[in-house]
Amino acid sequence: MEHTVYLDDTTANGRKLLKELRQYQTGVRFDYMTTENAVPDGYMTSEEFRRRAVIKVNKFCELHGIL
Repeated sequence: MEHTVYLDDTTANGRKLLKELRQYQTGVRFDYMTTENAVPDGYMTSEEFRRRAVIKVNKFCELHGIL
């Protein structure tokens, strides 16, 4: 069975645990998540959300004569 654990390497405890885990040759695997282009299926980036929100707000305002 595999377990997903999130460690914050900006903290002393996180760095200590990472250092200890890296000693093991088997049974430990690291997946490094990057923030670039790492958008899970069904989600969107905040930039995409803002772009779509502006379009929808503009359409709503035009439809109701606000703009």
